[in-house]
Amino acid sequence: MSEFKALLVSEEQGRFVPRVVARQVDDLPAGEVLIRVQWSSLNYKDALSASGNRGVTRNYPHTPGIDAAGVVEASSVSELAAGDEVIVTGYDLGMNTPGGFGQYIRVPAAWVLKRPSGLTLRDSMVLGTAGLTAALCIDKLERSGLTPGAGPVLVTGATGGVGSIAVAMLAGLGHEVVAVTGKAEQADFLRRLGAAQVLERSELQAGTDKMLLAERWAGAVDTVGGDILFNVIKSLRYDASVACCGLTAGVQFQASVFPFILRNVNLLGVDSVEQPLVAKASMWDRLSLQWKTDLQQLEHEVTLEQLPEQISTILGGGMVGRTVVNLG
Repeated sequence: MSEFKALLVSEEQGRFVPRVVARQVDDLPAGEVLIRVQWSSLNYKDALSASGNRGVTRNYPHTPGIDAAGVVEASSVSELAAGDEVIVTGYDLGMNTPGGFGQYIRVPAAWVLKRPSGLTLRDSMVLGTAGLTAALCIDKLERSGLTPGAGPVLVTGATGGVGSIAVAMLAGLGHEVVAVTGKAEQADFLRRLGAAQVLERSELQAGTDKMLLAERWAGAVDTVGGDILFNVIKSLRYDASVACCGLTAGVQFQASVFPFILRNVNLLGVDSVEQPLVAKASMWDRLSLQWKTDLQQLEHEVTLEQLPEQISTILGGGMVGRTVVNLG
């Protein structure tokens, strides 16, 4: 099969328009592994790419999709053979390399991970970059001393992809989870995921003018950034840590050294894009085994043709949980 379907974003009179079109495998860039994509997922970065954000994607027309799971069609390396079920997340996929919103991708072998035995290809895309990022956050918090029973663990942006998975995973690991959201109507959803308490986002926005806030959190996963992040830092318990992985509330915040030198707290940066493949493999193994989490209630499935509407939803702040894409 040389022709396949893909979501192609084109610039038309200053607007970026996504359409499902027919493409040719020969149009794909050079690479060691050709993969027939069966599943993908929708992330905020995909929506930015689809809306013409040049900080994500430089050149158009372009096919977004930073996540892909499928079957090797052809390979020039011995480690990967036709028929292998594989996952690709991050690196340049979907940014400036045609991504998982197409039925075929061609990528370097160094980006490709064999599917862990404990997950189906669909399972891996319910998790996707969001699940990998949540796992990396929890791993860093654990390595910084967080243990179940240490006290409440905060998750900001809790209805989003990373946030919702982090809530479910932390609760499954025995932590007392406090979820923060700007969507008050989703409180029951977050409690079903395992949150012991749900806070309105406004509660985390108060006190930006103060150097310190009351000690509350034994740890935190922050997916939003901005002043909310520094308010979290100011309210960490002594020697606690926050893992930071998002920026939807802003890329800057008002800061002081007080929490760091008076409470010995830690701000842990988390990146899932450029992690070495061996580090990604370790996290995927944990996600498929000891950290395996039932995510059925936070995911919904769409087709390639339904993606433009879903992209508008996520850009408007209306996305809840995970959107998995069936490429058939």
